[in-house]
Amino acid sequence: MSKDYYHILGVEKTASQDEIKKAYKKLAKQFHPDINKDPAESERFKEINEAAAVLGDAEKREQYDKFGSAGPQMGGFDFSGGGFPFEDILSEVFGGLGGAFGFGGRHGPSRGHDLAADVEVTLEEVAKGAKRVIATNKLAPCRSCNGKGGTGVKTCQDCQGSGMVRRAQRTPFGVFASTTTCKVCGGQGESVEHPCETCDGSGRLRERKEIEVKIPAGVEDGMRLRVAGEGEAGERGAGAGDLYVTVSVGKHKYFERDGDDLYLEAPVSFVTACVGGEVEVPTLDGKASVKIPAGTQPGTIFKLAGKGLPDVRGRWVGNELVRVTIDVPKKVSKKQTELLKEFEKESGKKGWFG
Repeated sequence: MSKDYYHILGVEKTASQDEIKKAYKKLAKQFHPDINKDPAESERFKEINEAAAVLGDAEKREQYDKFGSAGPQMGGFDFSGGGFPFEDILSEVFGGLGGAFGFGGRHGPSRGHDLAADVEVTLEEVAKGAKRVIATNKLAPCRSCNGKGGTGVKTCQDCQGSGMVRRAQRTPFGVFASTTTCKVCGGQGESVEHPCETCDGSGRLRERKEIEVKIPAGVEDGMRLRVAGEGEAGERGAGAGDLYVTVSVGKHKYFERDGDDLYLEAPVSFVTACVGGEVEVPTLDGKASVKIPAGTQPGTIFKLAGKGLPDVRGRWVGNELVRVTIDVPKKVSKKQTELLKEFEKESGKKGWFG
C-alpha cells in the first residue's frame, strides 16, 4: 500500500463506519484550513480527506484492503452526495460557528444578551407569592434613533444582506467552500448611511432600569424564572435577550420542606402523651391546635390538611405534618420523683423485658 489510510485516520482495520466518521470529524475539526492556518498542515488535511473518501465507501474500502488501491479514482473530496458524507459531517462539526463554513444562515444584527439575577425568599413568601425589584445596568434601545442606529439603513451590497462573504478554494481533491464575516457591515447584513450621533450607530445605550419580578407561590429552591424581553437590547432593532432569575428559599426556624409538604417537630409533655390533650403548633398563616390521643408514641405524625405549600402550577396545596417528640424534663422535684416511681409501680413493669 502506498499510504496507510487506517493509520492516517487513527483507526483499526476493523473499524466500523461510525468509528471512521467519528475519527474524520475529530481530525477535520483540528486540521481544516479555516481552523488550522499552518501551511504545513494543508497536506495533512488532504490526506485525511483522501483516506476518508476511500475507507468511507464500502466498495473502495474492499478494493483497498485487497489490493492497496481503490482504483484509478481515489474518490477525493466530494461534496456531491454518495460515498462518504463530507458535507453532513463538516456541517455538524462547524455548524456552531455561525455558518463559518457555508452551512449557516443569515447573520444579521444579533439578539441581545440574556441577564441573570439571584433572589431569596422566605417560606412564608413561598406560600403566598412575592415580588422583587431587580436593579439592572443594561444596554437598551437608543431613544434618539429608536434602536435603528441611524437613518438610511440599507442592505449591505458586499454580502447581499447575509452578513457573510463566501469564498472557494480549489484543491486537487475538490473545492473547499467557506464563508467569512463581511468586513463592510461587520456581519450585520446592513449598513447605515447616517449613523446616530447619540449611540454612534450602535442603536444601543447603557441605562439603569429597575425590573419588578413576580415570584409565584410554590416556587422551589433553585428554580429559575424567565422574564421575557428584559435582557439587553439587540443590535439595531434585533430582539432583546431575557432576564433569568434564580430563586433560593431561606431556611425556616420551625419547618422543613419536602416538596409541597411541611414537617414540624412538636415537643409534647410526657403526661400529655400518656393521658392525651391538645398542643398548639405554628403554621405559615398563624397557629393551629393538634389533638393528642392518650398513649401517643414518640415519632407519631399528625396531618394538618392544606396547611402546607401550594403547587407552583396551582393544582393543589400540601399538608403540614406534625411529628411528635416527648419532652423529658431535665430536672424533677422530690414529689415528682415519688409520683413517677408510684406510676411505674402501678404499671406493673420492671423493665422493657419484664
